[in-house]
Amino acid sequence: MSWPRRVTGVALLTAVLVLPPWLLATYAAPLLPGWPTGGQLRDWIADPLTARTLTGGLTALAWLLWLGVAYTVAVTTARRLLAGARWLRRVPLPTPWQAAATSMAGAAALTTVPTSTAGTPDPPIPASADGLHQHPSNVRIYADNGVTVAGGWLPDETCQQVTAAAGLVWLRRRRAYRPGRSLDGASLTPLPDTVTAVQAAAADRQLAPATATSPALPDLPALGVTFTGDGAADAARGVLVTRLLAALRDPPGIIRVLVTRAALTTLLPDLAAARVPIPGLRVADSVEEVTALLLSVAGTPTPSGGGSSPPVLALITAAPSAAAADRLTAGGADVVTLGAASLECAWHVDRHGHTRDVRTGQAGPRLCVLDRTAATDLLTVLAHPTTTLPGAGPSTSPAPQRPNAGARARIPQQPGRDTPHQVTLPSAASSAVRLRVLGRPALLIDGQPITIRRSAALQVLVLLAAHPDGATTTQLVQAIWPGLPAHTVTGRLYTTLSDLRAAVRAVTPVAVLASTDDRYQLDPEHVDVDLWRLQAAARHAAATLADPIPAWQAVVDAYTGDLATGHTWPWIDLPREAARRLVLDAYASLAAAHTDAHDRLRILQAAIRVDPYNQDLHQRAADELTALGDPAAAHRLLHTHRQLLHRAGAPASDPPIGAHR
Repeated sequence: MSWPRRVTGVALLTAVLVLPPWLLATYAAPLLPGWPTGGQLRDWIADPLTARTLTGGLTALAWLLWLGVAYTVAVTTARRLLAGARWLRRVPLPTPWQAAATSMAGAAALTTVPTSTAGTPDPPIPASADGLHQHPSNVRIYADNGVTVAGGWLPDETCQQVTAAAGLVWLRRRRAYRPGRSLDGASLTPLPDTVTAVQAAAADRQLAPATATSPALPDLPALGVTFTGDGAADAARGVLVTRLLAALRDPPGIIRVLVTRAALTTLLPDLAAARVPIPGLRVADSVEEVTALLLSVAGTPTPSGGGSSPPVLALITAAPSAAAADRLTAGGADVVTLGAASLECAWHVDRHGHTRDVRTGQAGPRLCVLDRTAATDLLTVLAHPTTTLPGAGPSTSPAPQRPNAGARARIPQQPGRDTPHQVTLPSAASSAVRLRVLGRPALLIDGQPITIRRSAALQVLVLLAAHPDGATTTQLVQAIWPGLPAHTVTGRLYTTLSDLRAAVRAVTPVAVLASTDDRYQLDPEHVDVDLWRLQAAARHAAATLADPIPAWQAVVDAYTGDLATGHTWPWIDLPREAARRLVLDAYASLAAAHTDAHDRLRILQAAIRVDPYNQDLHQRAADELTALGDPAAAHRLLHTHRQLLHRAGAPASDPPIGAHR
């Protein structure tokens, strides 16, 4: 609000508060000299409607109205003053030592010649994507380089590593998918909620990609440390997960964490009972076995990204003997025990990860803390890409739709509803509203894109396009703002939907969104969605028996790019991969339908451009090159593909997921 408008508002408010009582006191007071006498009351009962009584009643009503206005202004002013007082109490004021240090630093800055530095300043904390909310993410952002999610606290480096691990899960799924002949829908299960929450946090903080040597875990005491306190078990789980994430890109078979079965049963009983293999983790039955394994893993190679590898973590619960503790620490391991302070150093850990040395009382580093659910969710991205660990929290995102039963032999079956939702597509000529979600998303009305002010509104459009059955308010909130309680951001969703509807109404009277019983969906009678046309073309091609080449070519032509290209929303990976698999199946079926080897090779090369990580497509193209008499080109193609996967962290030597060999 500009200053002239502020001054005008203050002047009007002052006039409303001052003029009415002055006028009433000046002109109405002589008409009301005092309380009525008994004779006046008898006269009023005999003749109530006189000029004097009417004037008195109107005067009393005017005073009551003014008192109501004054009360409203007073309450509003008091609330704003209390809010300002609460904000001032949260502002950290400098202590005398801090003030003295600041003064000395200022004096030094004035007397020191400025020099250039090689480092770059920390990036500012970004504002909300829709420009209206300060922190739209699922987390609270703290000043000590970390984020809080449901079930724990993670430092920024660990968030980076979780995001990298989640990306590798989807990359391995892309690598191992077998277009046209893979019926395994389990590889398209969504990632757990804790993982998507961390991804959203990393996106909000604009964290740089994780490296193999990111110091997510602070240096532990060389002679071992015992965790005590309310957060000891959560801190042990955090240390375990953090060290395994740091070893994400290690070669296969490298051991980075040794844990006794008793410790694993205490921390993660579901994982201990299921015996699911985790890369980099070795479970031992006793402390003596941990010591023997430590000697065998000494001198393990460094990570592929270079740099020195972190020490092996030995996590135990029972207090080791003095001789066993000496052997563990002599082997160069970081030893962590739970329970009584039995080692040289003991840290008291609270539920927020803050540590304090038990003997000296000095504060230590803040550790990653995770409860059982959060730790199991994060370990899911480290296990086999298609494995969901027991106890992992299910994702609350809407499930993708499954193709019809007639397409099961040629279109990958996706987890979702048993009865698919059939969408009646409007003709291109009759539909004035078109939603483009393949490639850069845009809402076009009469061929012209409209401005969508909020990124959350764009997410709603793409999410509803990926789920024609629609989604409830809770599902939308949990997908767009993962981790936050639904009731705290439902109002934000309603504001987003209202703003979207207003933007559409300003251009056309056609309603884009339809809502029934707290379920929102795109109106299929008025909105033409390119993703729906792709899915309809895939269903038609799967059911075509005679001359299927034109039908599969229609699927290929309908795919104009990845779903919501350029956006990294935590929920987008699953529907994006589902749409990509539709067109990869179309390419594979189209190549199989051609009899000419050159045509098959051309089609497979086009499919590789859609997904350059897919191993099966590269092998098929190499087979075609070999059949055409060019084995050298086939070798170069496979070599280039292996190099690409190696740089991405998903080597081609891993066995394909769901492969039937």
